[in-house]
Amino acid sequence: MPSGLAALLDDVATITKVAAASMDDVAAAAGKASTKAAGVVIDDAAVTPQYVTGFDPSRELPIIWRIAKGSLVNKLVFILPAALLLSAFLPWLITPILMLGGSYLCFEGAEKVLHKLMPHAEETLEEHFEEVCSKTHEENMVKGAVRTDFILSTEIMVISLKEVAAEYSSIWMQAGALIIVAIAITLAVYGVVGLIVKMDDVGLNLASRANSAAQAVGRALVKGMPKLLGLLTLVGTAAMLWVGGQIIVHGFGLHPQEWVGLHGGLSGWLADAAICGVIGLAIGAVIVGVFKALPFGKGEH
Repeated sequence: MPSGLAALLDDVATITKVAAASMDDVAAAAGKASTKAAGVVIDDAAVTPQYVTGFDPSRELPIIWRIAKGSLVNKLVFILPAALLLSAFLPWLITPILMLGGSYLCFEGAEKVLHKLMPHAEETLEEHFEEVCSKTHEENMVKGAVRTDFILSTEIMVISLKEVAAEYSSIWMQAGALIIVAIAITLAVYGVVGLIVKMDDVGLNLASRANSAAQAVGRALVKGMPKLLGLLTLVGTAAMLWVGGQIIVHGFGLHPQEWVGLHGGLSGWLADAAICGVIGLAIGAVIVGVFKALPFGKGEH
């Protein structure tokens, strides 16, 4: 009996070591996958702050938390199972789905650009205040953010899946790595977004202190945050067009940087981003035009 127990404990120890090694492998694969998806992660972080701009400060973190929960549900409940099933049974369908999502990003980005270029009749300050403070407006902004996040999260998860699938054939190893990627990236993106939108509050706190250096830093933060948020809104719109255009262009197997004689490096990346952004804007403008021409799109703005 003692020898049998010892053998059982040896087996348990061996299984534990194998499991620990597998977890190390999964963590390493998740780290590599996250690095590959870094570009889209940055886009996600740039896009999100525009959805909380203009709200009462007391509602900013709750809204970000709601968007973060929606993002995690997107990744773990919808995208992860679908990506694994498509990868296993219909791998050829992944690219068309990504291109469809890219078209939506182009539509969103182009609509924002066109709204800036051709603004509608100005509303009164009271109307704008009532709209921003309304529960309906908050719900609409959260839903819009989660929809946009779904497209960016799909791109992140698919890029990550391609990376881990190249190293591991086991669907469980792939799933484990993608779960780590989903949680880590969501925490990173929305943690950074939370810090960005609350920096003005930090600035006010510092400005009220007796220390002159703290006051100077606080005033600089208070003055600089509106400009930073405006810049992030611009970057977020550009990111939608760039990522959407890139998904579509690369989906057709095209590489824009080669059109101008570049094949890599920073110059090649910049050329690819610029060309894909312009193409994304053009595609988005066409989609917006078609949408506006449809009966249900005439009342939209």
